[in-house]
Amino acid sequence: MIKVLFAASEAVPFIKTGGLADVIGSMPKYFDKEEVEVRVILPKYLCIKEIFRENLEYRAHFYMDLNWRTQYVGILETNYQGIHFYFIDNEFYFSGPTPYGNIYEDIEKFAFYGKAVLCAIPHLDFKPDIIHCHDWQSGLVPVFLDHFRFDNDYYRGIKTMMTIHNLKFQGRWDTKKVQDITGLAPYYFVPDKLEAYKDANYLKGGIVYADWVTTVSHTYAQEIKMPFYGEGLHGLMSAKSNHLSGILNGIDYEEYNPETDKFIAKQFGIQNFRQNKSADKISLQKELGLTVDKQTMMIGIVSRLTDQKGFDLISCVFDEMCQDAVQFVILGTGEERYENMFRHFAWKYPEKVSANIFYSEELSHKIYGSVDAFLMPSLFEPCGLSQLMSLRYGTVPIVRQTGGLKDTVEPYNEFKHTGTGFGFNNYNAHEMMGTVRNAERIYYDKKRDWNKLAENGMKQDFSWTRSAKEYQELYTKLVRGEV
Repeated sequence: MIKVLFAASEAVPFIKTGGLADVIGSMPKYFDKEEVEVRVILPKYLCIKEIFRENLEYRAHFYMDLNWRTQYVGILETNYQGIHFYFIDNEFYFSGPTPYGNIYEDIEKFAFYGKAVLCAIPHLDFKPDIIHCHDWQSGLVPVFLDHFRFDNDYYRGIKTMMTIHNLKFQGRWDTKKVQDITGLAPYYFVPDKLEAYKDANYLKGGIVYADWVTTVSHTYAQEIKMPFYGEGLHGLMSAKSNHLSGILNGIDYEEYNPETDKFIAKQFGIQNFRQNKSADKISLQKELGLTVDKQTMMIGIVSRLTDQKGFDLISCVFDEMCQDAVQFVILGTGEERYENMFRHFAWKYPEKVSANIFYSEELSHKIYGSVDAFLMPSLFEPCGLSQLMSLRYGTVPIVRQTGGLKDTVEPYNEFKHTGTGFGFNNYNAHEMMGTVRNAERIYYDKKRDWNKLAENGMKQDFSWTRSAKEYQELYTKLVRGEV
C-alpha cells in the first residue's frame, strides 16, 4: 500500500476560503483504500468552527527550532468520513479570525508549518511514501526535506509532489527576511532554487525540489510554460516539463447531485430534468423577486468578483446584454467596483437582474440547479469547479476556452449537434457577448439541441474517482522510481 500525506493550508469542512479546500477535503475519500491511504495535515486555526475543534484529540507535542526561535508544535488528530486529519497546533501562528492575513505574517506562519509537518511525521503512526504538497503555503516542505536528508536517514526514502492550484499566488518575500525566518543555508537562496527576481519564493522552492509537479488541468500545464500565464515562472515550468503533468480536479458527486440535493425545490435526473428544472427556475425567480416565467432564459454567475474571472469583459457589455430576453442571477463577493456594478444593474433592471453580494452554499446549489446557462469568461482558469457543477446539474456552461475550461467544456457544434456548452477564444467583451447571444438563439430557436447539450453535460464524469485514479497511477510510478 502507498501511504500519502496531503500537506495543505485548508480543507472542507474544517476551513475554507476557496476551491483548494474542496480538493483537499473531497479527493482523499475517492482513492482505492486497498492501494492508497491518504491522510491530511493542516494548521489548527483558531477560526476553525468550535464543533470541529472540540472533537480533536491530542496526539503529541514537541519543541522545534525555527532558526534562532524555539517554537511549540502540538499535534492533534481526528477522523472525518473515514479520513485521518492531523492538525499542527501553535496559537502564536494560527490564531486570528481568518487563515490568511498580511503576507509578511503568512510568510513566517507557513515557514513554521512547512518545517513542523516534517518534524511531526516521526510522532505519527504513519510514515508517508509521498508528501503531496498543495500551493505555496506548503512550498517549503520539499525544501526542508532536502535539508533534513543530510542529517537524518529517516527522511531519505520520502518522495514529494507539488500541485499548483493557481500559479498567481507564490508566497514571495524579501530574501534576507526569509533566510532569517527559516534558518536555511544561503545555498538555497540562489536563482536556480528559491530566489526569483531577488525575492525568496516559496512556490518556486517547492517546484524546484519536488520529485514531481502537477497542476489541475492538462491545458493549464501547457499554458504556464508561456510568459502570459507563467507569472514569471514560465522558464522554470518549461525546464520542469519532463516532471510536470496536468490532472483535472473533480467535484464531490455525492454533495453535488441533483437527484438528492436538499437545497433545490425539485430534484431531478437525466430522465426528468426537462420538467423538474423548470419548477426549480420558477422557485428561484419567486425567491429573488425576478419576473416569474419558465420560458425566459436565465444565466447564472457564482464566482469571486475579480479581474481573473473575466468581470472586466462583463462590465463592458452587461448593460447591452440586459436588453435581451434573459435574466441574470449573480452570487459572490470580490472587488468593490464589480460588487457595485451588479448592485447598480439589479437596481436598474430589478425584474431581470438579481445581485447577491455575499456567499451562500444553499443559494449556490439553487443557482446551479435552476438556471439554464452559466457564464464563466475567465482570463485564466487553472481548472475551475463551477463549470463542473453546472454540467452535473444540466446547466449549460458559456466559457472562455482557457485552462480547465477548455479541457472540460466541449463547444456546441451546430452541424453535428454535439457538445456540452459554448466557448470563445479571444479575451474580448464583444466576442463573449456574441457567444452568449448564440447560446440565446439555440435556447429559444433550437430547444431540442439545447436539451441535448444539457443532457450531454449530465452524462460527463468529472467525479473525484477519475482524478484519484490518475493520481494513484502517478504515485505508483513515483514510489517505484519509474518517473
